[in-house]
Amino acid sequence: MEPFRVILLPGSVLPAGLAYRALIQALGPEVQAVAKDLELYKTDEPPADWTLDTEVDGVQREADERGWQTFHLVGYSGGGAVALAFAAKHPDRLQSLALLEPAWAGNWDWSAAYTRHWKQYQELEALPPEQFMPAFMRLQVRPDVVLPPQAPGPPPPWMAKRPAGIREFLRSFKEYDLDRARLAAFDRPVFFALGGLSHPDDYGEIAARLARVFFPDFHLEVFPHRHHFDPPHRIEPDRLAEGLRRHWASVEAGTPAA
Repeated sequence: MEPFRVILLPGSVLPAGLAYRALIQALGPEVQAVAKDLELYKTDEPPADWTLDTEVDGVQREADERGWQTFHLVGYSGGGAVALAFAAKHPDRLQSLALLEPAWAGNWDWSAAYTRHWKQYQELEALPPEQFMPAFMRLQVRPDVVLPPQAPGPPPPWMAKRPAGIREFLRSFKEYDLDRARLAAFDRPVFFALGGLSHPDDYGEIAARLARVFFPDFHLEVFPHRHHFDPPHRIEPDRLAEGLRRHWASVEAGTPAA
């Protein structure tokens, strides 16, 4: 059997190599895994015309350069939102989709709880940088979760780009037209990893809506002790790798994942 061809998209904070190092090691040599950095951070400042489509085009270029007509796509957080946009625009390129708590999944008729929660993200835009990141992180986990303290010493150089990049994601989420009909027509298998300690009005709501409304072949895997900032791909890579390999193998075999 040929190796699985996989593109891994990171969230809006960690670079792809750091985010997926443990998972790529756990996946092993039978997986051709490419950790692709976001187009958003290729320059010192976010491009003036950046949208989710900029990232969609970047994924397509990456696959084309490797000669991959079809491949498996994995996206975490902001990268998960990109993965959904890619599935809507280029469903024929994907063998499967894996979503690791996508940060956004369209501007539709969400529940009242989700809508209230999302308004709090919009309110972050008025905060100064030193308050922005802690507030941004707090919104994504259950209220009783203790978030890890900031690492001692100066932040890494790439961190300076992140507040502006996160704001660009939030802006694009407000403006982007994720084609509901095309997404609903996506018939490839979808895997969703959900942390049990992530905020239920955020990622829990997204998982439930995608399973109920959009994807007929949807597999949800819950990691009870994980949340958005200690995600499975970094903290439980072996278990996640096992689930992903099972997911991809089911695609190759043409049978539902167990």
